[in-house]
Amino acid sequence: MKKHFLLLFTDQQRRDTIHALGNENIVTPALDSIANEAVVFDRAYTPSPVCVPARASMFAGQYCARTGNNTNNRTKVYSGEGFFSEFTKAGYNTCCIGKMHYNFDLYGKMGFRTRLTQEEMANPELDDYTKWLKASPWKNVFDYNGQRTEMYYVPQVSQLPVEAHPTQWVGDRAVEFIENCDPDAEPVFLTASFIHPHPPFCPPAPWNKMYRELRTEPFVPEDPDSYELMMRNRYTLDAFGISPRRLELLRSYYYCCVSFVDYQIGRIIKALKDRGMYDDTVIVFTSDHGEMLGDYRSMGKRTMVDAASNIPFLIRVPGQKHKIRHDPASLVDLAPTLLSAAGIGYDGGEYDGVDLFSDRHDLVFSQYCNGEAGLYMAASGYDKIVYSAMGDRWFYFDSFPDAENKFDMSNPRVAYLKQRLEKYIASDVCPERIDKPPVRPYDQPKYSFYPQWDDHINTFAEEYARMPEGYPIKLGGKHTDY
Repeated sequence: MKKHFLLLFTDQQRRDTIHALGNENIVTPALDSIANEAVVFDRAYTPSPVCVPARASMFAGQYCARTGNNTNNRTKVYSGEGFFSEFTKAGYNTCCIGKMHYNFDLYGKMGFRTRLTQEEMANPELDDYTKWLKASPWKNVFDYNGQRTEMYYVPQVSQLPVEAHPTQWVGDRAVEFIENCDPDAEPVFLTASFIHPHPPFCPPAPWNKMYRELRTEPFVPEDPDSYELMMRNRYTLDAFGISPRRLELLRSYYYCCVSFVDYQIGRIIKALKDRGMYDDTVIVFTSDHGEMLGDYRSMGKRTMVDAASNIPFLIRVPGQKHKIRHDPASLVDLAPTLLSAAGIGYDGGEYDGVDLFSDRHDLVFSQYCNGEAGLYMAASGYDKIVYSAMGDRWFYFDSFPDAENKFDMSNPRVAYLKQRLEKYIASDVCPERIDKPPVRPYDQPKYSFYPQWDDHINTFAEEYARMPEGYPIKLGGKHTDY
C-alpha cells in the first residue's frame, strides 16, 4: 500500500516554538505528538528569510540562486512544474489548502489536483476563503487577516470569531478533505498551510488570553548595532516606538497564534486517525522562515540570524524511530525526500536538495536579494558564514544565538566557508537586481518611521461606502492581486 502524505506549513514560525523541543512556556500538544515520533532536524535553514523566495525554493527544490527569485516579487528563472505535480502524476489525490504565496500564479493549481486558497491581501473574486467569508454573516469584516499598515506590529484580537477565523477555516477544510477522501482507492497528499503566526498577530477571542502571564525576554547582544548590515527590515523596536510592555504583548499574542494553529493540527491528526490513515501517513511540519520577536531589538525577518533563518523541520515517517539530527537541512530537501518516500522516480539533477534519509548536506545556503543589496549565508550543523554586500561585511558564528562575530581569515574553517559561499553567490542565475537598499535600522532616530499605508485595495469601495457622509476615512495601498 502506498503511503499518504501530510505537509503542515506555517508562516514566520520560529524553530523554538514547540514545547516538546524545549520551550516550556508554550502549549503545543499536537506538534509535541509529531515531534515525539519524528526525525527532528534542529539545524534546518530557510532558503530565504522572506515568504515568496522561500516558498518558491520549496516548490522547485532549488535554491534562490537557481530559481532566480530572492525577494517578494515575481522575478524568476525557474519554469518547471514543481514537485507537487509529480505526486499528482503518480496518481495521488493531491490537495492544497491555505496560503502558498506562489506569486507567479497565486491562484493556480501549483501541480495539485485541488487548491483551496487563503492568501493575504486577496482578490475577493478568486480567493476561496474570501469568497466564503463574503457569503457569511461576517462579510463586513475587511481586515480578516488582522489590521496591517500602522498596526502591523500591534497585538490585536481578531475581528472574527473562532468559527470564521482564517486559521480555523484551513483546519476545517483539511478535516473535511480527509473525511471525504477515499484512501483505499488512491493515496493522499494533503498540504495545510496557515498564514499564522505571520503578523499581524491576531488570535481570536478567547485564545488571546492564553499567555497573559508570559514574561520571556528577547535575546539582545551587547552591541546590537554591530548587526546592522545583517538586517534588511525597518521593524526595529526604537523606530516603531515599541515599549517593553508592548513587546511582551506581541510575544504573548504570537504564542497565542502558534497554539491556535497547533489546535488545528491536532484536529487534522485526529481526522487521520478516525479514518484509519494515520499509521500510513508521512507527516511533515515546517515553516517558511522565522520571526525576530524582539531579538536584536527588531521584529520581522529578512536577516540571517537564527531567529529568522533557523526553521522548525519535523518529518514523521511510519516505521522510523524518533531522533534529533544536527546536520543541516533546508526546504529544498522536501522534494527529493518526499518523492523518495513515495517511491516516485526523479532526476537528482533537478533538485539542489537531497533525500534526507539516504544522504546529508555539509552545508545549506540562504539568500535575500542580490547585487549591492544581497545578503547570503552558508550554514552547517554547527556554524555558519554570512556575507552582506551592503557594506561588504562578513560574519562568522559558531555558537547560537548569533552573539559573537568571529570572522577571521586566518581560521581555515572561515576561509573554507567563505570560498563555498562565494561559489554560491557566483552561481546566481538572476540578473543583478539592486532593490533600493532599506533605511538602515539603527540610523533611524527614535519613533521616526511609520509604514506606508498598505490597506486592502480590493475592499476600498466597500469601506468608503460603509462610512456616512461627512466622516471621511483615509485609505492607501499598493497591493491588488500581487
